[in-house]
Amino acid sequence: MLDILILLLLVVAIVAVTAKLKISPFLALLGAAFVGAFAFRLPAEEIIPTITTAFGNTMGSIGLVILFGTMIGVILERSGGAIAMADGLIKVIGTRFPTLTMSVIGYIVSIPVFCDSGFIILNSLRKAMAERAKVSLVAMSIALMTGLYATHTMVPPTPGPLAAAANLNVVDSLGLLIALGLVVAAVSAGAALLYANSFLKKDIELLPLAAEDTEVSYEELRAEYGKLPSGFMAFLPILLPIVLICLASIAKLPSAPLGAGTGYEVSVFLGTPVIALALGLIAAIFLLRGHGKLSRFNTQISDSILLAAPILLITCAGAAFGGVLGKSSITGFLSENLATLGLGIAVPFIISAALKTAQGSSTVAMVTTSAMMLPLLEPLGLNQGAGPVLAVLAIGAGAMVVSHANDSFFWVVSQFSRIPTATAYRTLTPATAIQGVSGFIAVWGLSLVLI
Repeated sequence: MLDILILLLLVVAIVAVTAKLKISPFLALLGAAFVGAFAFRLPAEEIIPTITTAFGNTMGSIGLVILFGTMIGVILERSGGAIAMADGLIKVIGTRFPTLTMSVIGYIVSIPVFCDSGFIILNSLRKAMAERAKVSLVAMSIALMTGLYATHTMVPPTPGPLAAAANLNVVDSLGLLIALGLVVAAVSAGAALLYANSFLKKDIELLPLAAEDTEVSYEELRAEYGKLPSGFMAFLPILLPIVLICLASIAKLPSAPLGAGTGYEVSVFLGTPVIALALGLIAAIFLLRGHGKLSRFNTQISDSILLAAPILLITCAGAAFGGVLGKSSITGFLSENLATLGLGIAVPFIISAALKTAQGSSTVAMVTTSAMMLPLLEPLGLNQGAGPVLAVLAIGAGAMVVSHANDSFFWVVSQFSRIPTATAYRTLTPATAIQGVSGFIAVWGLSLVLI
């Protein structure tokens, strides 16, 4: 029981120093690893090797994947590729059902682009479609927000799911994670869409536009990018790596559908996450046009590195914390007791949801929970078949529950939508709770079949 108390105190301390004291999650997780090592009475000579090995192994397995994924997202955002993707989706889906169109656009765009940036980029489109369809701006905000959020926490190459996949050693099953993540994210976004539609005809008072602010129309936003890339070229940087990763997963099936010769070897090599995302990055480079594109490319790569660095460090620090937990005696205690409770796939969801609600960051919640879960997979019965992949998705579902004042995304959506804070609590926060819970229900349903 003492070890359980120590673990609870460490988790509370991580939340307290990141949420209240605003200390970097990297330092909080690394500090928890060192404090935990002494508190769990690890031999002194094993403490540093345990922490540095877990830290280094994670950086080696996932570092380039997160970095390349971030680079693709930044180039898509800065080149107008995200706008071109939205235009292409509008042509296919149409505008007859505006909230559905908005949700689908968010669902697709947030696979490579951070959800905060995605909302900012698509905000003008949201307003233009709401005005054209004569529907509530709040309904459109909820649809876009939840569409973005669904894939942000479920589908690689978004950094959160990638980090969780690395901590649970399922990077080799990234194709399965993408396939199941797309399904679970669709269920999650669909449930939130039904909630958004309840506001379609409601007249909700918004904050007035500040005197110093000006609203940019969607047409003006498109014009800022000059000539937009084609829809095909905009989608290629994200579709190419996803297809390659999924093909590699198919090739590895016991039935060997692609044979066992050269075709198999090429598929597996090209579908390695690092290679697949590197090819996606090469495809993204062709989105850059006009004079000075080399300079813009260098700037965007530098910005990507700065953006990815904190995520990488937090992920590796979380892995170090998980490494300490794995070496401690707490794993034996939990192995003897957790299995008898029958909670199974609910455990990663509950822990992730608690951390998300307490400290606000979905990425921190996913990294911390996945680091804790690795030694618990076996006692929970999640170490076989698709169990580890479903654990990642359960963590992702929990990382949506719930978005409120300590979450930057909450403020991005409410401020750009001019939704008063009290109204945002009544509209935006329940939407994330609905989609997180519905996402978990989908994961639980899959667990009955796949575990």
